[in-house]
Amino acid sequence: MRVLIVEDEPSIRKTTRIALEVAGHIAMEAPNAVRALKALADDAYDAVFLDLKLGNDDGLDVLARILQTQPAPAVVMFTAYANIATAVEAMRRGAFDFIPKPFTPEQIRGVLAKIEKAAALQQRVRALETDLAAEAPPLALTSSEPLMERALGVAFKAAGSSASILLLGPSGTGKSLLARELHRRSGQREAAFVTVNCPSLSHELLESELFGHVKGSFTGAVADTVGKVAAAAGGTLFLDEIGELPLAIQPKLLRLLQEREYERVGEHTTRRADVRVIAATNRDLAEEVKAGRFREDLFYRLNVISVTLPGLRERPGDLLGLAESYRRHFAARLGKKITGYAPAVTTAFSAYAWPGNLRELRNVVERAVILAVEETIELADLPEQFGAMPVASVAVGARVSLDVLEAEHLRRILALAHSLDEAARILGIDPATLYRKRQKLGLL
Repeated sequence: MRVLIVEDEPSIRKTTRIALEVAGHIAMEAPNAVRALKALADDAYDAVFLDLKLGNDDGLDVLARILQTQPAPAVVMFTAYANIATAVEAMRRGAFDFIPKPFTPEQIRGVLAKIEKAAALQQRVRALETDLAAEAPPLALTSSEPLMERALGVAFKAAGSSASILLLGPSGTGKSLLARELHRRSGQREAAFVTVNCPSLSHELLESELFGHVKGSFTGAVADTVGKVAAAAGGTLFLDEIGELPLAIQPKLLRLLQEREYERVGEHTTRRADVRVIAATNRDLAEEVKAGRFREDLFYRLNVISVTLPGLRERPGDLLGLAESYRRHFAARLGKKITGYAPAVTTAFSAYAWPGNLRELRNVVERAVILAVEETIELADLPEQFGAMPVASVAVGARVSLDVLEAEHLRRILALAHSLDEAARILGIDPATLYRKRQKLGLL
């Protein structure tokens, strides 16, 4: 590493430089703040050893100016034992560590090892973030559809506040991706974004995952755990599929939202939680409240800002642009020269109901890019349901019979509805009539 020693005592500068060079690092010296800041302006340094009492200069003031350089080096403060409290204040202001005078070469080597380890971890985090960005297609933050425009407008206005946000909409519409973007645009962006998948665990394990537990509080609790609420301290807690949250846990979540307090499983110590909560669900929570499966007070506490993401079938103007974005992403990731879609493919895309929304579109395009042998994606590269579609019947007014038009409409409604009863309600007919129509049109 390149290390700058900022110290007004020549003997200490020399001793530190020797210790650094013996450890294999490059050391430069500066006897005062002016020389130090000039050195930092002229060259980049990985670390700075800074004396807390630097002649007529206050080391804390110099620290602040050093941390403004880009990239900012790790700053280690030299301090006498009488100034330990001031050194702790320096760390609060951004110093990496401090070493009391007199110090030994071992202490110098020890703090350098900590700096190297921290730098390696930061590099690893950056690499993981780059890998994650490469894995995930870019999130579409604009739309030509009024429904989506309004949803994004409300979401981004609320992003900078600390208010809870409830994301609604069918599965696969991008609620979790939007939650991450809201965190990125918030004042909590530097802290953690922590996800809890509410239906993934039993009631007991979900409570422990959320709030933590103490050793021995239940079978298998072999050690204390802090829980994801604590892990999200100062950041964002994302509760995915909040509609599946067990009733027994809902009062505890309500307390967290209202009072910012919670307790670990198996203990009575009240803990404070500074977290911003974003929740998402594909359920109609108002209906869940009526059915007694969701607490009304929790619903209203979560529903400070609600954003409903429309399904892909409600965003026809965005469909082909999204498909093109996914094509570019997956073609680049797989190293394939895929220049576009055949006309039959774009027609089939426009005709399809997309019950799985963005998630389904992403999967279909990724599959097509993998299977494509031409420079354009062909109908044969798509899953079977696209090849079997009566594409000519999709437009009202097309030269097709009423039976073909009705069959296509029924296919789309059945694909998007969660049950036959829901499909019948959408169509305005009773389930028995729906059954007869399906039988007549060969859709059973």
